[in-house]
Amino acid sequence: MSKGTLIALGGGDDDGLIKLIRSEICSIHSHIEVIATATTAVEESGNAYKEAFEELGCSSVRFMHIDEDNKADTAEYIQRIQKAEVIFFTGGDQRRLAQFLDNTKLLEIMRERFQNEDIIIAGTSAGAAVMSDRMIYDGYGHYSLIKGEMKTTYGFGFINNVYIDTHFVERGRFGRLAHAVAHDPEYCGIGLSEETGIIIKNGDQVEVFGPGVVTILDGSSIQFSNVREAEENEPIAVERLVMHLLVEGYRYCLKEHLFQPIGAEQIAEARKDSANVA
Repeated sequence: MSKGTLIALGGGDDDGLIKLIRSEICSIHSHIEVIATATTAVEESGNAYKEAFEELGCSSVRFMHIDEDNKADTAEYIQRIQKAEVIFFTGGDQRRLAQFLDNTKLLEIMRERFQNEDIIIAGTSAGAAVMSDRMIYDGYGHYSLIKGEMKTTYGFGFINNVYIDTHFVERGRFGRLAHAVAHDPEYCGIGLSEETGIIIKNGDQVEVFGPGVVTILDGSSIQFSNVREAEENEPIAVERLVMHLLVEGYRYCLKEHLFQPIGAEQIAEARKDSANVA
């Protein structure tokens, strides 16, 4: 069970995400590191997010310029990541994040600290999609339900057995997430609408923030799928793929495959007490 908190936004306007991160940290002096490697405009994006945090009163915000010309594993960056209390990944292309951060000491330290310390790992769009041990990077519209059109690769591994997809409703990504979960039914699919996101604590409890809907695709009840046997360019078939729609005030427990209102334990306890009194 990880001690860190994961915060992921589906893209779009991220003012709410920045404010949420600010509300989750105790001190305005908390060390925040912005990583804008997902975009080719690294310096511009990094500085923009640095300013956004500073406008909310955060006094210790820096960004790491990691790209084709700037390596991740510098002595300075390693020292800074060891002190960071918030690590924020911007949007762009998640494959760039993997390209420049996979197999680095910097990412290894992030993973270790996330497992053992009370830190926040946050991201939007590509910065959210890369958070699990595997990520989707291809598949468009109805074509994504054709064998070979949906593609996945390794992610950063802050959480395992989850696919996080972003811009989910706006870009018609249901098909590719369904395909991914059908291929790997031990994985839970989480589709994030724009301006809407999730907070995951203890590596298990998925809670929603923002005005939209989070789609959960649960493959644990799948009884049949032709995904592995189908030939390339053939459509896929799946039986009993379960879907849940979450909004603010509800959560999904990954280990128990359980959908519930937040505060459900208290409601259940109150009902139990009432029954005992009766």
